[in-house]
Amino acid sequence: MPDKGTRPLAMDAAEGSIVVNAPVADVYQRWLVFEDYPKFITAIKRVRKLDENHFSASLSFNGKQHEATLEVMLRVRQRRLAWRTLADQRAPDHLAAGVVSFAPLSDKSTCVTMKLTSSFGGAVSNRVGKYLHNFKLLVEAPTRLKPSS
Repeated sequence: MPDKGTRPLAMDAAEGSIVVNAPVADVYQRWLVFEDYPKFITAIKRVRKLDENHFSASLSFNGKQHEATLEVMLRVRQRRLAWRTLADQRAPDHLAAGVVSFAPLSDKSTCVTMKLTSSFGGAVSNRVGKYLHNFKLLVEAPTRLKPSS
């Protein structure tokens, strides 16, 4: 039986996919640069690596600041990456988990699929599409900036 004043967490979930014009190895490696997450996951303001599988993140949702510890739970080279937030004194009431899959479509294109579940609030379904679009721009930017011959 729940304690007085507690309520179940409201979880929101979404999934989205996008095609990135780059080889799967490059796309996967780029996703592993956790310190770059603020460049495409706009809710994350700062990421600091704690160890190989744990990161401290500053997040902002609906005008509220949150601190969370992220844990990478699964890495399948060039195929999949899964993570979750750990409940701790900094974010005891907020949980999030996600998985990103990478599927090669050709030697030069990759389908990236992201599934995200979160209790932090905000429209997760809207955010997933934006995050993927931002990631695509980040990965493809170097090729777009090369001068044409």
